[in-house]
Amino acid sequence: MNINIIKENINKNINRNVVVSVYGLRNRMTKYEGVIYKVYPNLFTILVNNEEKSFTYRDVITGEVKIKYL
Repeated sequence: MNINIIKENINKNINRNVVVSVYGLRNRMTKYEGVIYKVYPNLFTILVNNEEKSFTYRDVITGEVKIKYL
């Protein structure tokens, strides 16, 4: 997958509800449900309960972060 395609896809879906799954250490997975809030050149943020969580596009490419659009 190309990073530019991921950026365009996320940019098109600003203010849309999403579930972001983050795969971390020791096979732990954390899910955040929120709204795509801001898009920057190297990362994007989602708003979860009035708190911003940031993720990089690289993490989406490597599969450490998965985005499900609601």
